[in-house]
Amino acid sequence: METAENTEKKSLSRREERQQALTFVFERLFRDDSAEEVFEDATEARDEEISGYARKVVTGVEEHLTEIDTLIEENLKGWKKNRIAKMSLTILRIAVYEMCYVDNIPVSVSINEAVELAKCYATDKEAAFINGVLGSIAKQRGEKR
Repeated sequence: METAENTEKKSLSRREERQQALTFVFERLFRDDSAEEVFEDATEARDEEISGYARKVVTGVEEHLTEIDTLIEENLKGWKKNRIAKMSLTILRIAVYEMCYVDNIPVSVSINEAVELAKCYATDKEAAFINGVLGSIAKQRGEKR
């Protein structure tokens, strides 16, 4: 028997929405399909409901990828983008998108959330690396951390 609690859709926290976006931005590294096709596949194969914020982030990263990657590359100090682990690059792209194109999220929150994602999906060393790159981007853009 279904109760009202079972039929209501659980709303995702912003962190969960970022994790969802992370999955899709990461998946796009390995597929030539559009973001919309990736969303459709997720909906069909995994019966996954994609949050509006996750869609916004994924399509935003896709639309601004050149600018995002340029900012990342300018702040890599002794590294090349192709040497960064794919998961770390994905986390950086999402954070830079938020920092540059989402007005209602403070830069410090975007950086902190990126570091937390890295702690979950990468290593502590990569988390520190991501923190440094994002801090450098914030400084370059004249923003407070």
